[in-house]
Amino acid sequence: MPESAPPETAAAEDKTETSHLNLAENMLEPPPEPPEPEEDTHLWDRLRDGFALNLDRDNRRIRAQRNWYVRHQAYLNRVATRAERYLHHIVEQAEARDIPLELALLPVVESAFDPFSFSHGRAAGPWQFIPGTGDQFGLTRSYWYDGRRDILASTDAAFDYLEALAERFDGDWLLALAGYNAGAGNVARAIRINENRGKPTDFWSLRHLPRETRAYVPKLLAIAQVVANPKQYDVSLKPIADQPYFETVELDGQISLARAQELAGVDRQELHMLNPGLNRWATPPDGPHRLLVPVDRAEPFRTALAEESGSERTAWRSYRIERGDSLIDIARRFGTRPGVLREANNLNGNTIVAGNTLRVPDTGTARGPRRVRVDTGDTLWDIAREHDVGVDQLARRNDLTRNAVLQPGQELVVRGGTGGAAKSSANTPDMVRKVRYAVRRGDSLYRIARRFNVSISQIQRWNGISRQNYLQPGQRLTLYVDIRNTY
Repeated sequence: MPESAPPETAAAEDKTETSHLNLAENMLEPPPEPPEPEEDTHLWDRLRDGFALNLDRDNRRIRAQRNWYVRHQAYLNRVATRAERYLHHIVEQAEARDIPLELALLPVVESAFDPFSFSHGRAAGPWQFIPGTGDQFGLTRSYWYDGRRDILASTDAAFDYLEALAERFDGDWLLALAGYNAGAGNVARAIRINENRGKPTDFWSLRHLPRETRAYVPKLLAIAQVVANPKQYDVSLKPIADQPYFETVELDGQISLARAQELAGVDRQELHMLNPGLNRWATPPDGPHRLLVPVDRAEPFRTALAEESGSERTAWRSYRIERGDSLIDIARRFGTRPGVLREANNLNGNTIVAGNTLRVPDTGTARGPRRVRVDTGDTLWDIAREHDVGVDQLARRNDLTRNAVLQPGQELVVRGGTGGAAKSSANTPDMVRKVRYAVRRGDSLYRIARRFNVSISQIQRWNGISRQNYLQPGQRLTLYVDIRNTY
């Protein structure tokens, strides 16, 4: 990692250890360079004008966080680059609610403005909603879509949540922020303890908050102080134009991202970054029926949509079934589900015949045959386990028997496994995140595998452990999680 996370932070860098990893950094493409805004149109100025919290407070906890930011100019540059796509919308939504604009900076604390951020507690998106809280605020999750990563939906939900917390705590925004991090119940408990002891109940006086939360609020205040007066702290903020970056285009049904890319004239990565809530190759069949595109591409996109029928909006291709293929294997290869293939090809079950053709979605992510070279001592079982495919399946693909003796240097075709996620993800690399998980009391490999939708064999391989190893509370495991599959 090029730099460490701020001390005692609840940010996604601390939660997931992904925001500063080279893996994630290489995947998050910066937006196209916007024209340099005029001096009086910087979004930072608009933010400052709406600051309403007490930023004059200066104590040890705030200084610790602020000093970290001041020492890491490169980090501030990266966060501002990511924020270019989203911050104008967030500021507008905060202004419409008449809430302190410091809250628009909360994604810095939560995710460093990485919309694909994912934590060991399964918190996801720029505002880091856990599944339960996301459900409570209407952030739906499905095979096709995760509202926690959707810029529009998650921003609305975050401000709804913060306003509800502020109302519960009599308009005290610092207590609301503490509740956002620790849960309202934990904050209320800390307040009751102080009340029973005749002590003040403001945030700074609460000693029974989680350690993480005691640093969380100071971190937001610290970044707000830096934004309020960057010259005082000898840092610079990358200019962001005070103008919308994206526009919403309403759809009347499902569209594949490949087709949307063509019609809108938008780079696939850019479409992906503006619509991070999409899990698959197309928008959800049941909605939301919309896409965000750069402002200058919105009207051309609407015009192109109006000129073609809905049946042309989902791209398909033909695939010739090969010996050893299964419907599950093909679905995995093309980034879809067996049910989608059955419906598209009028199949009643999973039986397919080599030599026949299937209609498959053009997801833009299909992988060609993946080959491995046999090393001395390798067996089919070793290679099958390494690549998360069945031994029989691997044997059939290569016209071998299950007990065939392999020769060093021999090449085998391996296709459809997911075990390569630890090294790369040919499908949607932004969706595979490295998570450091601390083992809890009562955990087992089976329970952890189910929690993150990975296999036991993958956890064993990633961490060099076997089923005979007993997990210890506090033990740290490395996981490579495809966040599309955590719904």
